[in-house]
Amino acid sequence: MVKYILVTGGVISGIGKGVIASSTGLLLKSYGLHVTAIKIDPYLNIDAGTLSPLDHGEVFTLDDGGEVDLDLGNYERFLDVTLTRDNNITTGKIYKEVIEKERRGDYLGKTVQVVPHITEAIQDWIQRVSRVPVDGTNSKPDVCIIELGGTVGDIESAPFVEAMRQFQFRVGHENFCLIHVSLVPVVGSVGEQKTKPTQSGVRDLRGLGLSPDIIACRCTNEVDDAVRSKISMFCHVPPSQVLSVPDCPSVYHIPLLLESQNLLSILEQRLNLKRPVENPFQDLFPKWIEIANSLPLLESKVTIALVGKYTHLKDSYISVSKALNHAAVAEKLKLEIKWIEASDLEENSKVENLSAYNDAWELLKSVNGILVPGGFGERGTEGKISAIKYARENNVPYLGICLGLQLAVIEFARHVLNLRDAHSTEFVQDAKNPIVIFMPEISKTHLGGTMRLGSRPTKIVSESKSKKLYGNVELIHERHRHRFEINPKYIEELEKHGMKFVGKDENHERMEIIELDNHPFFLAAQFHPEYLTRPLKPCPLFKGFIRASKGIPLD
Repeated sequence: MVKYILVTGGVISGIGKGVIASSTGLLLKSYGLHVTAIKIDPYLNIDAGTLSPLDHGEVFTLDDGGEVDLDLGNYERFLDVTLTRDNNITTGKIYKEVIEKERRGDYLGKTVQVVPHITEAIQDWIQRVSRVPVDGTNSKPDVCIIELGGTVGDIESAPFVEAMRQFQFRVGHENFCLIHVSLVPVVGSVGEQKTKPTQSGVRDLRGLGLSPDIIACRCTNEVDDAVRSKISMFCHVPPSQVLSVPDCPSVYHIPLLLESQNLLSILEQRLNLKRPVENPFQDLFPKWIEIANSLPLLESKVTIALVGKYTHLKDSYISVSKALNHAAVAEKLKLEIKWIEASDLEENSKVENLSAYNDAWELLKSVNGILVPGGFGERGTEGKISAIKYARENNVPYLGICLGLQLAVIEFARHVLNLRDAHSTEFVQDAKNPIVIFMPEISKTHLGGTMRLGSRPTKIVSESKSKKLYGNVELIHERHRHRFEINPKYIEELEKHGMKFVGKDENHERMEIIELDNHPFFLAAQFHPEYLTRPLKPCPLFKGFIRASKGIPLD
């Protein structure tokens, strides 16, 4: 029987439920159990694909092409698993499924209602997904972590809360555990930690039929013992099961923090867990401890400029920043990311806000390497092109991702091939020199789920830095998320002038990786290598980029 751990949040959203859920899963996996994870997002969108990164953070993309919440990226990175689009449940998906069943006549004339039909659909979905192997073996999961997005008491999450109330009885008491994550704010100049918001949130949760077994208290500093005792008394949870989760130097420390408070022992007793005789993951936690303990000792620094258009919400690029961090730690380097808003690098910014323009360029010229990530829309593209031109002309290591590849080719066409009006049809539909064009099979009327999505093969067709970084293999699989591609009509001319298309799709039609001759490191990929980063297994391209930025040979 699968064990289920539900993680809910109180007081405010965005307090770290995803990291706590992921860390709990990591501890259970290190115990020897197979762990899967489900994220519930109570919005009506079918998936996260059409959401603005500034509204909801990064849109994470899975092997099967699912465009999902960024917390699934946390799960994959912490647990080293491969999830599917079904591991992200939204209100839109559930209602769509129920309405389609009603249209087929599956309910045999019954009045279709939120209870029981929606709530049963949620429970059935969870049980179905929780039985699917996720870690490259045929072993079904022993534990399923379920994170309920938003905050308890939100109107939109009510059907999910009711579904989980019913679910605890469906699976049985010893197979269901609830971790409630709550903010313990500090109010006033004396720094007093307040428990009332947690008490109120737990009271609401209990009123809805769910009683937490563990309360994870998020606070700026360590939660005082007196505060933990007070929460224990008013929330009907043993003091040992009120955990303190203060702000940490890095997410690497969260599993260690939870382990030090005996979370595994609590779960072992509460869920009647049996430690497997053979543990295929026994090295996982020691390696994690080694990384966490090494971070304060890092002295040599590498500085990377991330030039984007969503830099006001850094979660918009969370996988990119994680990939940079994993690669830097693997090279025993302390990473410093300089966030540069692309539009501040543009000439019109020089007129509108000279101070921001000068600051952005001063920052760009101070770094060891420049990265341009993926993105959509015209805003900031000229600033990104200017940053790419600076990297190319000044031998600064450059890594481009998705749009970062397309703009690198446009910049090269403009300033090396002298095609001054080179552009992308995403931004100028009637461009005289359309270097980047719309892929012919992509829908022009529907945006959701219509891009070139998911894991696809790339052939490395020539000896190159890319081939070395990937261990001299010729075929790799990486995740994609794009609608536009390099126009094949310009490939021959671009290559004549030194831009090498070293990676192509399986039919040699689509350009996947570019490199420049006579440059320390100028590399861009149409795919998103950051989606496959792992703390213990950094992305090859990011690792090469970090090494080049620090002047370390790639060999």
